[in-house]
Amino acid sequence: MKKKPIIKCVLTVITLGLLLFLTIVGITSKTKADATSKAGVEVASTTDVAYKPDMSNGADNFYKSNKVNKKKVSFKNQYNMEVVGNLFIPKGLKKNTKNPAIIVGHPMGAVKEQSANLYAQKMAEKGFVTLSLDLSFWGASEGQPRNAVSPDIYAEDFSAAVDFLGTRSFVDKDRIGVLGICGSGSFAVSAAKIDPRMKAIATVSMYDMGAANRNGLKHSQTLEQRKKILEEAAEQRYVEFTGGETKYTSGTVHELNENSTAIEREFYDFYRTSRGEYTPKGSSPELTTHPTLTSNVKFMNFYPFEDIETISPRPMLFIAGENAHSREFSEDAYKLASEPKELYIVPGAGHADLYDRVKLIPFDKLESFFKENLKKK
Repeated sequence: MKKKPIIKCVLTVITLGLLLFLTIVGITSKTKADATSKAGVEVASTTDVAYKPDMSNGADNFYKSNKVNKKKVSFKNQYNMEVVGNLFIPKGLKKNTKNPAIIVGHPMGAVKEQSANLYAQKMAEKGFVTLSLDLSFWGASEGQPRNAVSPDIYAEDFSAAVDFLGTRSFVDKDRIGVLGICGSGSFAVSAAKIDPRMKAIATVSMYDMGAANRNGLKHSQTLEQRKKILEEAAEQRYVEFTGGETKYTSGTVHELNENSTAIEREFYDFYRTSRGEYTPKGSSPELTTHPTLTSNVKFMNFYPFEDIETISPRPMLFIAGENAHSREFSEDAYKLASEPKELYIVPGAGHADLYDRVKLIPFDKLESFFKENLKKK
């Protein structure tokens, strides 16, 4: 009988960059995943109750709109895996007409309840049919092992979402756009390169998950450090193949101290507090945001901006915070993309600010972009 997965303590001097961090962080507590899966309940957060999250600029991750109707939906991707999402339809929408639609992808390691639902509802309020989805291996979508990394399947999920929306009687299959937040920005770009049905592509606080893992932020990771990560993951495969403990990596820290980096603090404030913490059924607070070590190296072979110019003449919009540590990725994509393209910088905003701070998120800019580029021909 296999041992229950345990999160190993992983703290190295290298920069993985996954999930927006400069350090590889692990945890040592025993997972409750098996127990919670059997119980079928959500688990309360294990965060520091004394910590007060920053709720400035209208932080409202769990926003619920009274102007849209929400419906849980599911559909199969090309690998016969069930993808689960939330379909948002503006109240009063004429279902006997064909309407534009937008697919919204959540940050890497998150789930649709974190940022994606907020964006989907706000855009639905502006007249679009929207669909937030859980990427495979995360949230309510299928995929084993849980928290596995597979950028190709993530991109496929976006195409499967087009399949679903494009076959709804009230959606115009020729007017479907995609919106990727954080890591999903790179997955949406990857999908759009080979799926011309995505007519307009927008990203917010985009992370190039390939470059972040190969090179670290601002190319701070050396080739030797990269090789060390690959060696560790390769050796761990033997452990897990023979029934040993599953090892997890990166993700959000579970506590802060005087040595915590600014990026660790930024993401702790969102993922480990009432501001944005969410534990899906079947998981546990100890596992949320943490991908498996052996699969995380798949990002080393992920090059979403290669051939990005071939998306043209479909339009692209890259939105990034002025002070975001991830700004380099939106700037890189903008430089490589062909026209029509736009780089939109949000003054005074950091990376995670654009997850949920509604007073900073440029919803009007997104509205004008999609209305212009998803209008009837």
